[in-house]
Amino acid sequence: MITNIPFGEKHAHLSIFEPSEGTLVVVPSLSLPQDELRRITGARCYEERLLFLLLTLRQPRVKVVYLSSGPVDPAIVDYYLSFLPDPEDARRRLTMISMDEPDSQPLTRTVLRRREVIERVRGLLDQDAWLVPFVMSELEDRLADYLGLPLYGPPTELAYYGSKSGSREIGRQAGVPMARGFSDLRTVAEIQDAVDSLPGERVIVKLNDGYSGLGNAILPRDDWSAIDFSAEGETWDSFMGKFAERGGVVEEFIEHRPLYYPSALARITPGGDYTVVATHDQVLDGHVYQGCTFPARPEYRAQVAGSARKISRVLAERGVVGLFGMDFFAMKTDAGYAALLCEINLRIGGTTHPFGATLLTTGARYDAGTGLLMAGDQPKYYTATDNCYTGCRGGQTPAEVIKAVHAAGLGFDPVRRTGNVLHLMGAIPEYGKLGFTSIGDSREEADELHALTRRVLCGTGRPEGR
Repeated sequence: MITNIPFGEKHAHLSIFEPSEGTLVVVPSLSLPQDELRRITGARCYEERLLFLLLTLRQPRVKVVYLSSGPVDPAIVDYYLSFLPDPEDARRRLTMISMDEPDSQPLTRTVLRRREVIERVRGLLDQDAWLVPFVMSELEDRLADYLGLPLYGPPTELAYYGSKSGSREIGRQAGVPMARGFSDLRTVAEIQDAVDSLPGERVIVKLNDGYSGLGNAILPRDDWSAIDFSAEGETWDSFMGKFAERGGVVEEFIEHRPLYYPSALARITPGGDYTVVATHDQVLDGHVYQGCTFPARPEYRAQVAGSARKISRVLAERGVVGLFGMDFFAMKTDAGYAALLCEINLRIGGTTHPFGATLLTTGARYDAGTGLLMAGDQPKYYTATDNCYTGCRGGQTPAEVIKAVHAAGLGFDPVRRTGNVLHLMGAIPEYGKLGFTSIGDSREEADELHALTRRVLCGTGRPEGR
């Protein structure tokens, strides 16, 4: 029997962005539907998204144990430690543990069958330790139970609230605007009934556990043969097999243009305190997440944050702990801008690592009144991507790309607290792919730095003047 280990009273206000002491056992396992995960280029390297947590070693009483499916290039570890005032002291408080099984997924399943690894982790723990997962599943529950650690994440019995159907339930309870739709559907007949009940020429059908925009389909009302799947290679039969097994929702398709895609990032502490820590505008390719900009546009930023607070309150009352994201649609209406809840993601998501990297490198603090990150009197802005493809960099090492970025004057400047923070660098040699967060003192500076960095990484940039 799995029992959730409770946090102690001293951790009632714990934030993984700013721990003052203790040991973070980071398990960035992609414990998600593997059929969808295989559609993402270099998916295993997404375990590196949480390497920003190495920056918490700035605090001298913090330790980090970081597990991974395959070895993380030492140059990448050195890169993150280089942001700290004493890299060598931080290194002594860091333990990287590789399973040396990069093709065995998800990571947590591999760890669970490697008892020698579990015993090694146990030997590194003190009484002030907790498990930080990328996503929660029964696998993470079991690992936490074996290690005797509390989990910085929602109990798996609450996972439904992070599904598409559960999101609609929480949205209704919180009283936030949503697109019209129907949830907890599984059959073609239920889809047909929903289509007949919704306005417009098209509807959107979503799998309950889809992520990054995968698992969506646009269904024309009068021609189901013209359905448009977000996942390449999907067919009606394969999609409906997943829909029957996992369930899903049907919602009205928002035809309004321009349409914006803001999101909110929130945190619920083990003591039940909830707060919105950031808003973003998402960058999408179709329905698939590519990156984000911080903060969300001022026209709807406050409305998104307000809805996110209402949702966070409901989730806190139901016992959710940890970081989670909420996606919205935003559009201009005659009465001003409207923001509609799209979904809740009860896990660390695509906006978490850019926010965490910016917070920990700049020392900024989120101002809930303005929705800005403030480093003293200076607001900070950033533009981030997980999907920079650089054909000319394929085959290069992370160290070579890090060197090229710094040589172009595009690295992070600790004095101005602007510049780039790289991530996903393990995907460079095989896929020519990486991510980076460009931090500036204005929206324009962040965007210009981001565009220049893309050009330099692709071999077409002129870094003069920086």
